[in-house]
Amino acid sequence: MLAILDRDGVINYDSSAFVKSPDEWQALPGSLEAIGRLSQAGWRVVIATNQSGLARGLFSMQTLNAIHLKMRRELAKFGGIIDAIFVCPHGPDDGCTCRKPSPGMFLDIARRYEHPSLHNVVAVGDSLRDLQAASEAGCKTWLVETGNGAKTLKNGGLPEGCIVKPDLAAVVDDWLGTSTC
Repeated sequence: MLAILDRDGVINYDSSAFVKSPDEWQALPGSLEAIGRLSQAGWRVVIATNQSGLARGLFSMQTLNAIHLKMRRELAKFGGIIDAIFVCPHGPDDGCTCRKPSPGMFLDIARRYEHPSLHNVVAVGDSLRDLQAASEAGCKTWLVETGNGAKTLKNGGLPEGCIVKPDLAAVVDDWLGTSTC
């Protein structure tokens, strides 16, 4: 199975000032353990993340790589593996096709993993744009209430069939059939 996760607000705390350094990157409670359980169950985990801080000059690609290295190292403590990280480095007004809510990153993931269709692929986000991109690409969408998720839920407009859970751990519980609810 393949799972596509947003990063900020799903795996780690989000910041309106952007996560600009490895020191600022802090995992959300239970998120790394959840990814570890997916990895150990044979799932491939991919991240699809908008990182407009690159276009805004707030951090460099070298710094972004250092942030992701920290995430991978912390995740390894729980037996988790991120198979790939897809990044949109563009700003909101750049008109690219990879920036969510456009489905470009998801279509790139489909090509890389030779998925002619993403209809059996699950995607998790905390913002409407995450869910719109995933839905347009054909993924089954899951909203977490962490990060911007509670606000996204309140504002409505979720893709049809979107499932809402409190956090990534609860999503993974459902996927692995270990939910205690």
